[in-house]
Amino acid sequence: MNIHEYQAKALLKSFGAPVAEGVPIFNADEAAAAVGKLPGPLYVVKSQIHAGGRGKGKFKELSADAKGGVRLANSVDEVITNAAEMLGNTLVTKQTGPDGKQVNRLYIEDGADIDRELYLSILVDRTVGRPAFVVSTEGGMDIEAVAEETPEKILTLPIHPDSGVTQSDAVQLCDALELSGEARSDGLTLFPILYKAFVDKDMSLLEVNPLIVMTNGRLRVLDAKVSFDGNALFRHDDIMELRDTTEEDAKEIEASKFDLAYVALDGNIGCMVNGAGLAMATMDIIKLYGAEPANFLDVGGGASEEKVTAAFKIITADPAVQGILVNIFGGIMRCDTIAEGVVAAVKEVGLQVPLVVRLEGTNVERGKTIINESGLNVIAADDLDDAAQKIVAAVKGA
Repeated sequence: MNIHEYQAKALLKSFGAPVAEGVPIFNADEAAAAVGKLPGPLYVVKSQIHAGGRGKGKFKELSADAKGGVRLANSVDEVITNAAEMLGNTLVTKQTGPDGKQVNRLYIEDGADIDRELYLSILVDRTVGRPAFVVSTEGGMDIEAVAEETPEKILTLPIHPDSGVTQSDAVQLCDALELSGEARSDGLTLFPILYKAFVDKDMSLLEVNPLIVMTNGRLRVLDAKVSFDGNALFRHDDIMELRDTTEEDAKEIEASKFDLAYVALDGNIGCMVNGAGLAMATMDIIKLYGAEPANFLDVGGGASEEKVTAAFKIITADPAVQGILVNIFGGIMRCDTIAEGVVAAVKEVGLQVPLVVRLEGTNVERGKTIINESGLNVIAADDLDDAAQKIVAAVKGA
């Protein structure tokens, strides 16, 4: 689960991290009051969407030379003007895709005098099975570009979960970021704070880009992106309250109600599979035969008929879907349960696109019988390769 920048900063501030004063607003009429709560005289007006690249983004409804989704303002009037222009319009960035995201919230923040911009993140490094800091002196840039062009400027430092951030770890991070004076003292304090927030709140990513050294020599978290492990949210009611469903795909929200692992994609072939590995293989083979999957959907090993029916409804609700591939290998999952769910869903919502079903495993013959006797116009497949070729051919009209 992702949260907005202003929410992430409030969370980090509660742990003791240095952040600027700021006020979120949802209506342009709130801008003047927000500015009145800040020291000034420089203000930053920030679009709040779940996507990066806001500063370089463009608003669909505005002219090509209009400012992006993060703007500086030197007066109350400038803040009000920017707020009115940004709220309700669609911001397109490199991470939103061409459709962009509508800006429904802004964060009015006190400005900062920046001397240097640094990069810092914490994530789970699967190569060592531990949380790790990733830091670089090249802040404010795409870390991927830094990794490709100047990898020597990036330090990855795994942290042992038993000890947390030690003094030695903090010193190594300060050295990598070339911190001295008060900034170094701030870093020695800040790095354990950020790690504690990461662990205590079950984050999957904490990214500060940039972490700045101000002209007064102090460190400040200038931007913050935080994602949480969805499997741990049951123990964080305070984090769940921060969820903004308007930033999420409606189909993914519906899938979460039935504990379905669903991710919307840009293709035209809907997939319903049991098991994450088999789902990935199914998407790969669809691409191999020249088409694109419309989703990742794992119904799990113990899905009920209700769950399968819900999954099928979610797939058919996507207007981009021109064909559906059901690929089930029944180990724990029973093929007859899948068949009953598919039949129930088709009878309820109808079937307007080609449907290919491949069943194998527990109760496979019973499952095939249910499908064959349903009267549905279903294309049967013998194996995954056969299924992929048939659904791609059906979608292409062959």
